[in-house]
Amino acid sequence: MNTDIYMAATAQHIGKTTTTLGILHALKRRVINVGYCKPVGQEFTNWKDHYKVDKDSILFAEAMRFELEPHIHSPIIVMPGYTEQYIYHPEKEKLYAQLDMAADTLRKRHKVILYEGTGHPGVGSVIDMSNADVAKRLNAGVIIVVKGGIGDTFDHLMLSKKFFDAAGAKVLGVIINKILRSKMDKVQAALERKIAQTGLEIFGFIPFEEELAYPLMSTVTREVQGDVLCNKEMLNNLIEGTIAGSLVDLETLNTAKQYLLIVSARRLTDALAKLQAIWLQQNMAPNLAGVILTGHAPILLSDFQFLQQNMVPVIKTHFDTYEAVIKLSKLDVKLNTKAPHKIQKAIEIVEEYVNMDRICEIMGV
Repeated sequence: MNTDIYMAATAQHIGKTTTTLGILHALKRRVINVGYCKPVGQEFTNWKDHYKVDKDSILFAEAMRFELEPHIHSPIIVMPGYTEQYIYHPEKEKLYAQLDMAADTLRKRHKVILYEGTGHPGVGSVIDMSNADVAKRLNAGVIIVVKGGIGDTFDHLMLSKKFFDAAGAKVLGVIINKILRSKMDKVQAALERKIAQTGLEIFGFIPFEEELAYPLMSTVTREVQGDVLCNKEMLNNLIEGTIAGSLVDLETLNTAKQYLLIVSARRLTDALAKLQAIWLQQNMAPNLAGVILTGHAPILLSDFQFLQQNMVPVIKTHFDTYEAVIKLSKLDVKLNTKAPHKIQKAIEIVEEYVNMDRICEIMGV
């Protein structure tokens, strides 16, 4: 008998989507007929004008090249205001009917199904569709993704497991993600010893991959509510580092990286002068992924022309430099089809660090 898998996480921003994408690709690479579904979605977008679809479903459809069917691959969307409406007018049977229909359709098409949960185990409880409830309804084995560490990692894992246990959903095992490479050996040794006492399997220890945390210029533009002044077509530039204000230092600047310069308009000339001196000294092209301008001072025409000619996107924001830096420091970067190399990197990491042979054995494929 085949076992479907429900990918869960102890919290948001743990890397569940990245891990799920890597596992799905690994299964397809083994020529396994596997389907995908995001049963309950909160972060949605308009699709083909009149459909509301979870963003992850679109990512998977484009990355894995399957035709997206909203009622199958993203059957339940929690719209703003729906939770309050549900409390006064519950429609549990209707929601589960939608879920059952999607699952039944996928079972007819595929040998196994990979379901992707939403947030921590309790998300969706207010509409009677927590991750644990949904996993139980789907009769899917649960793999929990947890952020790498030791004490907090184990504590969060046990808290999540108890939630699934209470709902009657079977937790198969765990993947430890985003472990600092300098602590890999220590974390692995400690968690292998402790998790063994719970009876759970560990399917992988995945190191933190800095490249996956790099945002696109389009992402930071939205985050700072910016207006594009020039080179809008370059908003898919990947940001590998940040320079704040006019604090440009040759000793710390990595000339192999593409930087985001966040600077007030009145200090832009000074910052560019320092950077140009470095570029001239290193005999290199400008390594700016983009510029975010703060403050109300006008930009000098010579500075604007330089950035425009060198295809550097320039964004104007109402935040000051400190506020912009703080907002971007808290930015959570998700996979995006506009950064295909990051998707490929996620796939490679899972193939290298996750025991796919064991997962396939459990799934019966």
